[in-house]
Amino acid sequence: MSQIGWAVHEVALPLYILDKTKSGSMMSIFVLADILPSLVFMPFAGVVGDRYNRKALMVCFDLLRGVLLFGVVFLNLLGIYQLLILQIVLAIMSTFFGASTSAMFPDLVESDKLERANSIVSSFSIVARLVGPALGGLIYAVGGIKLAFTVNALSFFGSGLFEIFIRYEWKTREIGSLSEIIEDIREGLSFLRSSRYLMVLISFALFMNALGQPFGSVLEPYVYRVVLKLSSQQFGVLQSALMVGMLLGNILVAARLGRRAGRFFFKSLFFNGAVMFAFVLLISPPAKLSVGIIFISLLAINLLWGFSSAIINIPLQAKIQRAVPSELRGRVFSALGMLVNISSPLGLIVIGHLLDIYPAWEVAFGIWCLMFLVVLVYYVKFRDALVND
Repeated sequence: MSQIGWAVHEVALPLYILDKTKSGSMMSIFVLADILPSLVFMPFAGVVGDRYNRKALMVCFDLLRGVLLFGVVFLNLLGIYQLLILQIVLAIMSTFFGASTSAMFPDLVESDKLERANSIVSSFSIVARLVGPALGGLIYAVGGIKLAFTVNALSFFGSGLFEIFIRYEWKTREIGSLSEIIEDIREGLSFLRSSRYLMVLISFALFMNALGQPFGSVLEPYVYRVVLKLSSQQFGVLQSALMVGMLLGNILVAARLGRRAGRFFFKSLFFNGAVMFAFVLLISPPAKLSVGIIFISLLAINLLWGFSSAIINIPLQAKIQRAVPSELRGRVFSALGMLVNISSPLGLIVIGHLLDIYPAWEVAFGIWCLMFLVVLVYYVKFRDALVND
């Protein structure tokens, strides 16, 4: 339920910002407002997620987010800088929520079935997110940002109520002092540094995130709304096409590939790169096509993008889950999240500035070149670690 509401939110908020400001830099600021608070609070969230009842934390933070969004709508706090504050507070709440949920999941699943389980859970999430983006574009067109926030608030309340029925036991170890928090954080970081296998997986994920996050969060919405001037409904449909592709990829992993999905890791990466290059060609000046043809082509590109991304992400996620014991998982995953968030801000700052100076297709081509180089290096040096367990 919260996936549907959040998907509506994720479509409506960028549309509202771009409609109000027409600025790629402002888009980057909002994405940073989602990342930087997580960076600060993630180490503490990991400690809390390992020491306190993970299920209770999930329920609490879903309900709190619903209350917050209702308050924003009721008090009409919809100025750009007011929404920036909202983005920061939601990011903090999501950080504590995520530390609990990510640590819980592998405890409920046998190790050999993690790929299939991740695919199944992701598929249900994608179904919700498939409905959400198209619904978000429609809701924004009909009722604006207020209606979008109201739908998201209701979804958080519904999600929190259903989470009460999850069966999960966890022995609470209350935090007695600040020194315990610091020691727990150190323990998580030490475990990360001690595993060369885990460091290969994580470093690859960090490099790809540092380049892929700005591309998906800033450049694509900028291209769709500002360069191509697509409607909010078209914007939402393209996001839904990406979700359909991811759903198909997840179904393939769940129904056929399972743990064998890792064998296709680099094949999927190179295919994903080819699709990304097609996107660059499509939005470049020589491609003087009608908006209708470009939109249909983007639908196909997003389908293939999503499909290959699922076959990349699911094996990588399962490998990392298997490598971390449950009692450390909240801290280690939070440390990983912290490193991911450290890797993103520079790219987001740079890309927003570049989009205000250079054509979007040139910026996209530059990102593609850097991503291709990273994949090539890891293919040559660490192929066995990324393909095999």
